[in-house]
Amino acid sequence: MTYSGPFRNWDSFRPLDSIASLWSSAMVSQHGSGSAGAYRTVFTTLRRLIVGRRLNIGLDSGEITLTVTEFESDLDMRGLSVGQLNDVSLSVAEISWNGHQLDRATVVMHNVHIKPATPPVLVTAPLDLTVEVSPAVVDTLFDLAAPQLTGRVDANGVAQIRWARRPGLGHLEVDAAIDGSTLLVRPRVLVLRRTRWNLPSRVPAYRMRLPTLPRELELTAISFGPNTVHLRGRVAEWQVDVPGGRLEDVINQLSGMGRLRQW
Repeated sequence: MTYSGPFRNWDSFRPLDSIASLWSSAMVSQHGSGSAGAYRTVFTTLRRLIVGRRLNIGLDSGEITLTVTEFESDLDMRGLSVGQLNDVSLSVAEISWNGHQLDRATVVMHNVHIKPATPPVLVTAPLDLTVEVSPAVVDTLFDLAAPQLTGRVDANGVAQIRWARRPGLGHLEVDAAIDGSTLLVRPRVLVLRRTRWNLPSRVPAYRMRLPTLPRELELTAISFGPNTVHLRGRVAEWQVDVPGGRLEDVINQLSGMGRLRQW
């Protein structure tokens, strides 16, 4: 894990082992201002540790490197007193994963709450993911699914497909949609040199099978912006055990010079 700068006001949260104690005490009380204060302190500590930093995170599918730009929640003391964190948003940029480069991503975790159990369980339902990728990533998808084609998105947010062998001949302007595990690419305009033809709506869509996604993540939409592609996905429910020892281990890794070994 590398640093982008010193921690701000970190001294007010020492020692680190007090975080695990706060978490444990919140689990015991579950209700009241004491648990609300503990949850808020843990959340604030994590936010100060990760926002603005370049992180290396070990995943089962490989290592991911990213910069955290935002970690926010509209914390409400009354809700915190019963383990309710409401919606939590996390934004990251400059993402590198298994040789793939992604520009930005945002995760919005809805209805985040702590389920009392042994160990405690953090639950969010649903979890929405938005990823912004460059046309180079789209080209990689075409290389795998249709190597005779190449794809790009221009400065006006118009998606285009060209023949890979003769890219200067012309192109198709296309719309795209997600249909389960398939990407539907529908031509709407044919451009040859300086001539444009609007294509009839009955022209069939080209179907491309999408790569297998992790866990229960389901792609829900695709849209285009200036030189970018926006992908949206959703996990209906996501939960993870959060014992005090694991939380303390994560905070210690974030505070030291090592990397997050598991996420």
